Formats: sequence, C-alpha cells, structure tokens
Amino acid sequence: MYRNMTLEELARHIGIDARVVRKWAEKGKLPGQLIGGEWRFNRATLLDWLQQKMHTLDEQHIRNLERAMREGADNRLIELYLATEAVEMNLPAYTRASVLRELVRLAERTGLVYNGPEIVAALEQREAMGPTALPRGLAFPHPRRPLAYATAEPVVCLARVPQGVPFGAPDGQLTDIFVLVCAPDDRLHLGLLARLAMMFNSDLPDALRQVDDSRAALELMLRKEAEVVARG
Repeated sequence: MYRNMTLEELARHIGIDARVVRKWAEKGKLPGQLIGGEWRFNRATLLDWLQQKMHTLDEQHIRNLERAMREGADNRLIELYLATEAVEMNLPAYTRASVLRELVRLAERTGLVYNGPEIVAALEQREAMGPTALPRGLAFPHPRRPLAYATAEPVVCLARVPQGVPFGAPDGQLTDIFVLVCAPDDRLHLGLLARLAMMFNSDLPDALRQVDDSRAALELMLRKEAEVVARG
C-alpha cells in the first residue's frame, strides 16, 4: 500500500513543483533516499512528515496540496463532514487524555462511529509520535493512519475547552480549540488537514472563542470555508 515514489510522482501527488521538492530533499527538509542517483520517497514516511510539518509550509504550498488531494471532488469538505451535533463549545476535559476521549464521545453523537476505542487508541498513538498542537491555542488531533472501518463516513468534530489544557504546543501555550479529523483514506485525510490549516490561518480562532452556541460556531466554520474556496 505504501510504496516508494519517484521525485516526479511525489511532486504530482502533493501538487508541489518538482524543483521545490528536489530542493527540500537535497536540504534534508523532506525525508527521502538517493538510490542510484535518483530520489525515492516512502509514501508512509511522507504521510507522517506532511501531518507533522504541514503548518510550517507557506500558504500557497498548502493550497496546492489541498487541491491535489481533492482532485475535483466536492469543495465543501467541512460542510460535508462537520455536523452540528459534532460541535461542542464547552468540552468537559482537563488533560490531553481526557480531551481525546471526549472528542471521540463527541464524534459518537453523529451515529457514524463504529469503534470508538480504536479511534481513541489511534489518537493516543499519534500524539505519542509528536503533539498535534499548533501555535495560537489550536490542535487538529487525528490518527497517524486513516481508519477505514472505524466510522461509517468521514467525521470532523469541533470543540473548545474554555480553560485550555497543556497539549504540547510549540509556543508553550495552553490549547483550547480542537478539531478532530477521522477519514478513511490518505487523500481525504491530508485534504482535510490542509483545508483546516488554511481556514485557521485567519481570525477564525478568535471568532470561535467569542461564541458558546454550537450552531453559531458551525456557521463561523462554514463561512470561513466558503471564503477559502472562493479564493481558489
């Protein structure tokens, strides 16, 4: 499933110019191997790298990645997969472990979760690799590998922990806004993470901190997604 890719295959896969990919590989920014003078990239390793480093890419590279993952599919990713019942602006959690458990309980409200314990275990495994927390009080918890059979459909959940919790953020701050991503395949998994990265690189986090109503929070998310889509 996770075969090696050539430099050109990788560039097409992630929607980034092959010259940029080569430069990243040569500088050691991108994990790859030179075999017989040709670059080879392991797809599983690249999935891990993209999940961990996506927030460090510039906006255009993230946009290109998101477009490549979408490949003509419906633009409305968040509208499709974030339901009102999967939004909770006062999540009862005080530790990283309890945040993950409560996020999965939130996902179970949708009726789409087949195996909650499997999702919790996968989230804990991913956090053990490295925190999904980002600067500005954000975190996008997700399994390291897509879970094809844990949910009936892709699921996105939005939650706020008003007091914030230590979640390993690179800026050392507490994390209070969480978006859980649970998708059945790599392409949608990365596409959702890229879409979220673009949406939250804005005033959206501050706006979400001002609302307590789930429907109002969902409306903010959908409005910001529409703005991102409109920018192309």
